Amino acid sequence: MKVTLDSPPAAPQPASPYYSQVARVEHADGSALLFVSGQIAEGDTLAEQTRGIFEGLTALLAAHGATLTDVINIRTYLTDIGELQEYGAVRREFLTGTPPTSMTFEASRLFRPEARIEVEVVAAVPAGR
Repeated sequence: MKVTLDSPPAAPQPASPYYSQVARVEHADGSALLFVSGQIAEGDTLAEQTRGIFEGLTALLAAHGATLTDVINIRTYLTDIGELQEYGAVRREFLTGTPPTSMTFEASRLFRPEARIEVEVVAAVPAGR
């Protein structure tokens, strides 16, 4: 097993120099698991922030040969669980296949005060990608 930590230059850069955006765990058969750090995005509304997050996740996954269809687990942190339906509507625009396993939490505060949502994912990448 080989582990690579990465912050791909073509994708959103970390908000701090103290972590990497992606941990790629490669297995002997050539398949890999991608653990993507929690993502936040700018925007005035939850929908804008959510779209920005999923666009960023798309770029981070693409840098490692993956797409949103490879996502097997998603964790979402909302500052207001009452906005779950709004988040879900945008999420369904991006995750159109079989839904991944999921956990959603209400958090009183996130890394940046203006952030209303943070999302992290795990993706399974088949051999050869």
